[in-house]
Amino acid sequence: MRILIFGGTGEAIDLADALVRQGHQVTTSLAGRTRKPRLPNGHIHTGGFGGVDGLADYISRNGFEMVVDATHPFAAQMSANAVKACAQLNAPMLRLTREAWQAGAADNWHHVPNIQAAADRLGAGSHVLVTVGRQHIEPFVLRTDCTIFIRAIEHPEVILPAHVNVILERPPFRLSDELAFMRTHEITHLVTKNAGGDQTAAKLEAARMVGASVIMIERPALPEAVEVYSVEAALQYLGDHSASIA
Repeated sequence: MRILIFGGTGEAIDLADALVRQGHQVTTSLAGRTRKPRLPNGHIHTGGFGGVDGLADYISRNGFEMVVDATHPFAAQMSANAVKACAQLNAPMLRLTREAWQAGAADNWHHVPNIQAAADRLGAGSHVLVTVGRQHIEPFVLRTDCTIFIRAIEHPEVILPAHVNVILERPPFRLSDELAFMRTHEITHLVTKNAGGDQTAAKLEAARMVGASVIMIERPALPEAVEVYSVEAALQYLGDHSASIA
């Protein structure tokens, strides 16, 4: 089966690798925002498509029999374009996503709709661990009354002032390391997107253990699609679909 995966997540890599091992012809599409991304097996497409119509043309022209949206839960535009393009073609599509994190009874979470609202919620003198990626960090850079630690895979492409520190790390993260970091730097606030998944969840437990407030940026609304929440479930769904068209 010819399968197009919209990637950029660890789950997308694991799915592509498993499908290639099964003998499927897999192309993974990457947005190109990360300079040195981890690459899955199979073919790679980098960059955009020219909107919904361009994406529909790419799917049709390459004869893809299944489309899988395995992008980050906050890649709303790509997810919306995938749904619209597949609807135009009456093509089958599956969304592989992560279940959202949920606060426990001992957690101190504050839900906000976007990055600007997260930055606005910080009090003067806060020590803040920001884990929203290297893009769109300006609202935190402008908080000169706070000490900011931005964790990202790659360094932001701007010169940062002295109150902003960059930590270059790639998940997964261990609880012991997260706890040590928050204690060493006296972190009072954790700012994160509700990305879900296990690889970065340790920071939430560490924040609870040190009494830090979590400012949780809520997910954007996505158009309706068939959804699964694990690579195993995606493989099962795709296997059933492949058998049905054989």
